[in-house]
This record gives sequence, C-alpha cells and structure tokens, in this order.
Amino acid sequence: MKIIFFNFLVIIFYLISPGVSYSIERPEIKNLIVNKDKKKIENIEFIKSKGQKVSLSNYQSYPIIINFWATWCAPCKKEMPSLDKLKTLSDFKDVIILPINIGGDSYEKSKEFFDKLKIKNLEIYTGSGSEFSQLFKIRGLPTTILIDRNGFEIGRIVGYIDFHDQTLLNWLSKNL
Repeated sequence: MKIIFFNFLVIIFYLISPGVSYSIERPEIKNLIVNKDKKKIENIEFIKSKGQKVSLSNYQSYPIIINFWATWCAPCKKEMPSLDKLKTLSDFKDVIILPINIGGDSYEKSKEFFDKLKIKNLEIYTGSGSEFSQLFKIRGLPTTILIDRNGFEIGRIVGYIDFHDQTLLNWLSKNL
C-alpha cells in the first residue's frame, strides 16, 4: 500500500510541477512559460490537410507557432478563432502557424470543426497524440509551442489564451 501511495505522489508531483527546462520568471501573460534553456526542435513530421507528410524542416528560418488541439477540447474551440485571426495580422505574416490535431480525429471531423468555427486562414494538420505528447511533454490541450527562426523552442502556452491580447502580441513580436 505504501508503494502505491508513493507512486501516486510521484505522478501528482510530476503533473503539477513545471519542467526543469522552464524559467521561473514569467512575463505578465497568463499561461505563457518562457524557456530558461532553449531546446532545438528537429525531425518532426505530421500530416497536412489531405494526407501529405510534412516536416518541420520545411519551415526553416521562419518563426513557428505549433498549436496542439482536438475537436473534443472545449478550450481549443474557444481559442482557435483568435489563432485564425493572428494569421491575418501583418506583423505576423512571416510566422508559420501549424494547428496540429492530436486528438485522433479524422480530417473530415477536423474540417467540420474548422467550418463550424469559420476558420479560414489556417490549414488542418494532424499527428500522433501519443508521439507528440511524449516528445513535447504535453500535459493538456490546447498547448502551443513557440519556435524561433533558428529552430529553438523559446516557450509555450499551456491552456487557452486569446491570441489577440495586446501584451501577448507585443511579446510575440519581440521574441519570435
């Protein structure tokens, strides 16, 4: 019984503690975690709208926002329209936005989700939930990974955020 209790405590501690690669210092932006040490992001593949395999290396030299989401995720439904509008802002025209559905949904179901929310500026991407969860240590959805022009993860947003929050937009402009 003590072993089960100990294992339970270890799991709880893991889930609530920030990773060691994250900074204690946080800008005044809810849910944004800035990395203390940058981590190179390489060799990542996912599926584009109609079954094409795409590699993150296709977007070298561009800042990248990867948003992990699922159709069944209520905060994702709330967040996706503001991410769609971010794509239209001139200050972010060079930023690659990759919304990757890792919820196990089909392309058709993802398209219905986009259509219902009137998402017009983003493409649909899909990927393995278990693979990406392990690779990026995703603890919930939505999770957004922020990658600079050199291919390093500089931070992440855990949970819902309004991508039109002016403080966030200013921070993204300076750091991506």
